[in-house]
Amino acid sequence: MEPGFIRVDADEVTYPAHILVRYELETAMISGDLAVKDLPAAFNDRLHALLGLHVPDDRRGCLQDIHWPEGLFGYFPCYAMGAFAAAQIRTAAFQQDSQIAPALAEGNFAPLLGWLRTHIHGRARSASMPDIIRDATGAPLGAKAWQTHIQRRYLDRAPDA
Repeated sequence: MEPGFIRVDADEVTYPAHILVRYELETAMISGDLAVKDLPAAFNDRLHALLGLHVPDDRRGCLQDIHWPEGLFGYFPCYAMGAFAAAQIRTAAFQQDSQIAPALAEGNFAPLLGWLRTHIHGRARSASMPDIIRDATGAPLGAKAWQTHIQRRYLDRAPDA
């Protein structure tokens, strides 16, 4: 894995850094601390600071997403929240139903789908996202399960695994 310029092509480890860059810059633009004319340089500087990348052009930098040109501000954090929620939900599902992991290993999604229908899908119209996450997982939405997932997947593995 190596960091890349394009957010939608980023791996699950560096994707949140792409989100953080955009969130910080959006906040600065909205507050008036960053002029739009200074956005390309600020984007490049921040991507370099977080991922060590030297952005070669605006197409692979601040103009790669349609969000800003379309006036869609405040949208990027929901992408990171989705990754955090997915990890937290997966952890809870695996802990609460011991049949899910072995079934998935065999390509059988029925136990996971059943758990999701009961704990997530069936409540979607009657409860808020924070309530659904808390009730299904036993904790408010957070980054801990995602951090654990990243640690296990990429740092706890043997180099040849």
